[in-house]
Amino acid sequence: MPDEPVLVEVDGGVATITLNRPDVRNAISTRLLTRLREVMAGIDADDTVDAAVLTGADPAFCAGLDLRELRDEGSELHTAVSSGTSGGAPWEPIGKPLIAAVNGAAITGGLEFALNCDVVVASDRAAFADTHARVGVLPGWGLTVLLPLAVGRSRARQMSLTGEPVSAGDALTAGLVSEVVPHERMLARAQEIGAAMAGLDRRAVRTLLASYRRAEAEFVSGGYKVEAETARRWNAGGLDRTTFGQLK
Repeated sequence: MPDEPVLVEVDGGVATITLNRPDVRNAISTRLLTRLREVMAGIDADDTVDAAVLTGADPAFCAGLDLRELRDEGSELHTAVSSGTSGGAPWEPIGKPLIAAVNGAAITGGLEFALNCDVVVASDRAAFADTHARVGVLPGWGLTVLLPLAVGRSRARQMSLTGEPVSAGDALTAGLVSEVVPHERMLARAQEIGAAMAGLDRRAVRTLLASYRRAEAEFVSGGYKVEAETARRWNAGGLDRTTFGQLK
């Protein structure tokens, strides 16, 4: 349905989740985020699904928070961000492999969406940027933990402190993505990876994935606490609407 902010289809044990607000580059509204969390929970509970792909309706993957809604002090999105209650992860982690199929720009919250996936495949049209410092809202979905794990300490800080975009090719070199694929093949390739995972022993895949995540958590759990506390204190001080109100 065209007015649904998140679409989901299941084929051969692989669920494809599509962020569906293309007119605003799939910006994260309260409605989109609520529906995405519902979809993730449903996929986690669905025994017919063994892997999932997260993508966006062209031309973007996700442009981050919907700044129009964020400017509205009465909106749920504004309340969640300013109170710090959006921290942790964008959705409750699912026990199945999650592949990001980044079809275009993945900006700020959209970059965090990609980082919270297990595998990231990029279109040759993709670009990645962290513009939290431009917007005046600090990250709360693990960016300061996950980005340096993906691209290294120096590159992560350069991305965050300049807001400069990284091309798909540079993202591959840095380790942010595992593959760069021609745009018209990108979604099919991500689904192929999901199907390969779904074709293996289910219990082994899920147990190995859980082991990867637990091992990672041993290294980074303290970092999540630091990020959440930093974001809570910063955002509770009042969002800089003068700054983000000027951004497109």
